[in-house]
Amino acid sequence: MKSQSIKKCPECGGINLFFNKEKGEVICKDCGLVIEDKMIDFGQEWREFDPETAQKKRRTGAPSTYTQFDRGLGTAVGRKADLYRLTNKSKNKFFRLRKWQSRISTAIERNLKLALSELKRISSFLKLPKSVEEEAARIYTMAVQRGLVRGRSMESVVAGAMYAACRRHEVPRTLDEVSEASGIEKKEVGRTYRFITRELNINVLPSNPIDYIPRFASSLKLSPQTQSKAIEIVEKAQREELTSGRGPTGIASASLYVAALINGEKRTQREVAEVGGVTEVTIRNRYKELIKELDLVENIKKLRKKATR
Repeated sequence: MKSQSIKKCPECGGINLFFNKEKGEVICKDCGLVIEDKMIDFGQEWREFDPETAQKKRRTGAPSTYTQFDRGLGTAVGRKADLYRLTNKSKNKFFRLRKWQSRISTAIERNLKLALSELKRISSFLKLPKSVEEEAARIYTMAVQRGLVRGRSMESVVAGAMYAACRRHEVPRTLDEVSEASGIEKKEVGRTYRFITRELNINVLPSNPIDYIPRFASSLKLSPQTQSKAIEIVEKAQREELTSGRGPTGIASASLYVAALINGEKRTQREVAEVGGVTEVTIRNRYKELIKELDLVENIKKLRKKATR
């Protein structure tokens, strides 16, 4: 827009300008010079009173999205609902054109049609937000365009892209959950995820154990006080560098287990391990490290003394 390039008055050099959008004018407040009198109004010229009116008057379609193979910008040859208006000869031509349109689609488009439907299914199963689904579709599209799907199953690449999108948006989903939703082995999902992120130069930060605590605490039916205590334990462990080189789900699960003991909400190691998707041995090892390094032994001893009284 022309008015956007106007930064000062050509007459007095002042920068105190007034943009009158109703009259389409740009006026200098210092000397009164009308600098521009034909500003373009990019606003809509109609009013909307309900969603139906807004939909009818809108001149553009839906925004482009990676969750559709043609990004939502493609067109189709007619609709089957219009068949009753056509003659027999026109119907034959209609079906012939639709057949040829499906035939001329590229291999990438055919791959995306199948893969994106699988991606939507996994996203629905894991109850992921639309932003994560969009990011996963973008990553998969880039992988197909780079030829990274060759030699690998489509489902494993979809699962790897989905896990990468969850990590990028800091949505806590474990490899076990993605594996269960996709039907692909956990090791294969992890292997494909590492391959995709390496080849596409996708920077993914390490998972934060705190992100998993609300979900695990909800599944274990723990109180908000226990959840806050677990977050406090994780933050202390991070300051002491106890979390480096250890799985975030194991740290989160062990922190919840310790916090539950301190607050008198007993949960077995098996219950916590099942919710966190780790083994009981991992819970025991992380538990010993936390109470030893963070001086939590006294708190647990006091609790046990109260329980025996």
